[in-house]
Amino acid sequence: MASHGPRGAALAIHGGGPTAVLNASLAGAVLEARGRRAISRFLGVRFGVVGLLKEDFIDLGAQPVELLEAISWTPGSALGSCRRGVDEADYPLLLDILARRQVRFVFFMGGNGTMCAADRLAEAARAAGYELRVIGIPKTIDNDLDRTDHAPGYGSAARFVACAVRDIGGDLWSLRERVTVVETMGRNTGWLVAASALARHREDDPPHLIYLPEHPVSADRIAGDVERVYARLGYCVVAVCEGQRDEDGEPFGADAFAPDGFDRRLSANLGHTLARGLERRLKLRARSEKPGLLGRSSSLFISAADHDEAMRCGRAAVQAALAGVSGMMITLVREPGPDYRCSTGLTELRSVAGRERRFPRQWIAAKGSDVTPEFLAWVAPLAGEVPPRPRLQGC
Repeated sequence: MASHGPRGAALAIHGGGPTAVLNASLAGAVLEARGRRAISRFLGVRFGVVGLLKEDFIDLGAQPVELLEAISWTPGSALGSCRRGVDEADYPLLLDILARRQVRFVFFMGGNGTMCAADRLAEAARAAGYELRVIGIPKTIDNDLDRTDHAPGYGSAARFVACAVRDIGGDLWSLRERVTVVETMGRNTGWLVAASALARHREDDPPHLIYLPEHPVSADRIAGDVERVYARLGYCVVAVCEGQRDEDGEPFGADAFAPDGFDRRLSANLGHTLARGLERRLKLRARSEKPGLLGRSSSLFISAADHDEAMRCGRAAVQAALAGVSGMMITLVREPGPDYRCSTGLTELRSVAGRERRFPRQWIAAKGSDVTPEFLAWVAPLAGEVPPRPRLQGC
């Protein structure tokens, strides 16, 4: 794409929780910007909007190519992130900082809340008459960003969850007469827990039950489902996400808290609470496993497709900004056909900001405790290979 408009500095900023491939998007943007005459230098903000308000910058353009490529395979945020919201009073301060640093290109890498801040900064710049190109680069393990086929970070987290459930299931099969509730991350959406179904390769492979927050379910129903599986197999693996609620919208008696000062509430111990409840109701040995942050920070489970797409999103953001685009987020567009192919696109930040993409009802199995084959076909290329657990003949 040809370069149009002002010449100035570029700036990258991370917001919200990291992913296994967030740094791939960062590396893609910085590498794409090298040699571009319109970009005088490329700054990175340390620790999100908190660092921006403190003018805590590093020079990304001076980083060696080999280091950037190595960091692209490192989970977490190489810059540092934060969950601080951006208040209305912050935007004039942010614009003043950007103007003094002659920043003309800003790349926000994050989820729903980050895209909201990006949209408002773009609008503030327009209102102030300051020419600023603002582009959003998607990332979230929850996969709850709208207007994109999927979000970078989801595929790797999905692969981790599937492999974790497969291996927990192998342990449980070895010493039966047990029930395990595996709690995944996922605030209000079931995209991540649904991916646990990729662990299955044979009939009766775990997870035996999958519950999604888009389908509230009673504790009695869960107990009945577990009892039936246990009676048939002698053990049971349940996959549930931290955002699961009962038929009254409550977290089964789990402790709820509001993290980081936001209004949304999370369950601190949902898997543990469900396991204890099953133990009391069914008189069975039950425990919980909560991989937690491992689900988004394990470098061994990075999906090759996820890494490639994250880097391409970073590159596409720079290309779009240099072509005169602003107030837009990069999207991933799945191309039609039997073979998986994905390209990048654009959508308005305001069409994404603050919106939550729920897991489709049509991909929840009719019985309410599983997913459909259509979902498995959709998610498989994002996560990459989840090999089966080898088993002895006769076992």
